[in-house]
Amino acid sequence: MLPTVLVTGANGFLGRHLVAELLRRGYPVRALVRSGSAATGPEPLSALPIALHEGDLTQPASLAGAADGCQAIIHAAALAQVNPARHPAVWATNLGGTEAVLQLARQARVARFVYVGTANVFGFGTQARPGDETRPYAGRRYGLDYMDSKLAATELVLQAVQQEQMPAVLVHPTFMLGPEDARPTSNALLLELHGGRLPGYPAGGKNYVHVRDVAVATVNALTRGRVGESYILGNENLSYRDAFALLADVLGVAAPRWPLPPALATLYGQVCDWKARVTGRAGQLNSAMVAVANDGHYFTAEKARAELGLPQTPIRQAAAEAFHWFKAHGYVR
Repeated sequence: MLPTVLVTGANGFLGRHLVAELLRRGYPVRALVRSGSAATGPEPLSALPIALHEGDLTQPASLAGAADGCQAIIHAAALAQVNPARHPAVWATNLGGTEAVLQLARQARVARFVYVGTANVFGFGTQARPGDETRPYAGRRYGLDYMDSKLAATELVLQAVQQEQMPAVLVHPTFMLGPEDARPTSNALLLELHGGRLPGYPAGGKNYVHVRDVAVATVNALTRGRVGESYILGNENLSYRDAFALLADVLGVAAPRWPLPPALATLYGQVCDWKARVTGRAGQLNSAMVAVANDGHYFTAEKARAELGLPQTPIRQAAAEAFHWFKAHGYVR
């Protein structure tokens, strides 16, 4: 009999793929979702053969009983807001919410706790020498609450491992692409490219991974991987120039032609910051986002491939599946 798994953030981009992967393998699933959200979206969770618990990570009392009868938890819920760069809700969800879910794990005495973080809590490298799980955090200089809060949440989970023998394995995805991104989140990049709204490309780059590969490795972490260990879940390291060219080819549109010099991009970010202060509304970008885009956030997923069986689906396929899903559900015509 497979253990019942509680999935937080089950209505999110990755969460939906986690639920699908668990069901495919025969796991009983309980999904923690915000009130009313299970029936929303083009493919609602309420139509699936899972148990639902409505609650809010920032309101621990609403989580009471969510993990009762569960033997494992996958904590995938997070607030990935980067604009504005600073916002207390990010800390309340990412750090406070992780503490609340750890408390559920303590009460249920789960046999495995899988925490979904982000590769950005590690130091990035170059394409020739990408960053790995041993590199210290390099994101403090950006001033992004998202990165800083995810680092703090990672440290909180590791502290629970060391001090309480919490049976936790930590997985850290890079930039995910793929279908079923209903909001949309990371796949909004494809819609921007398709709409011709990206005339240029920044100087940096990042690591890309198919969301389904992340889901497979995360579910594998229920039975594989070493307690207390972190695993970067990624695949292809691409400069923005190369990534935008690849994605534009998949979409059948022209790739952005003009390089954006770091100094010019930085100036634009500062202008956006000024407009945000004057209007009280977040601009298209901010200085922190520009600083990230000017750097190369390259990582290796060798450890996760070896220990968690992380698949390596080509990013071209991830983009094609995402765009097909967008077209099928009326996001583009």
